Amino acid sequence: MSPLGPRRPSAPGEGGRTPALRRRSTGVAPPVVAAAPVRRRDRRGRGLRGPVLPMSTPGYRTRAERFDELVLDAVEDLERRWARQIDGAEFAVEDVPPSNPAPWEHGGVPLGRYFPADAGLPHRVVVYRRPVEARASDPADLADLVRDVVVEQVAHLLGRSPEEVDPGYDDGH
Repeated sequence: MSPLGPRRPSAPGEGGRTPALRRRSTGVAPPVVAAAPVRRRDRRGRGLRGPVLPMSTPGYRTRAERFDELVLDAVEDLERRWARQIDGAEFAVEDVPPSNPAPWEHGGVPLGRYFPADAGLPHRVVVYRRPVEARASDPADLADLVRDVVVEQVAHLLGRSPEEVDPGYDDGH
């Protein structure tokens, strides 16, 4: 309780704030404060903003979602041929690699990593989105680069060369 008397909780429409000072209660009800008007426009008066594209259009997807689809497409292609060998392996996408490189990585930023099964965890293949996107010049090049990174990491998983894992790997290299 303050020296000026009890404080009442803020009423709806007072903006969630209680005035800092109040007069002592004299038995007269305090004046009613009108609720702040609801803003119908943004601060620059341009009106409400909404999505530019409807959610049902393909252009609505974010770059990260499109990248995830490229990785899934590459994995599905490999599963047709190596389903039994890569069954149970997890494939993931992360934005950037961790700042501490693995002991076998020398220089440069890794585009993907293979983590062998360990302590009940399955084999894992991680593709790093931002470094891969930075090296691609256009969407077709990005799709090819994603496929190559996934093939290389699956080759590590299987203990084979990338050419054995995907005969089309050598195209354009």
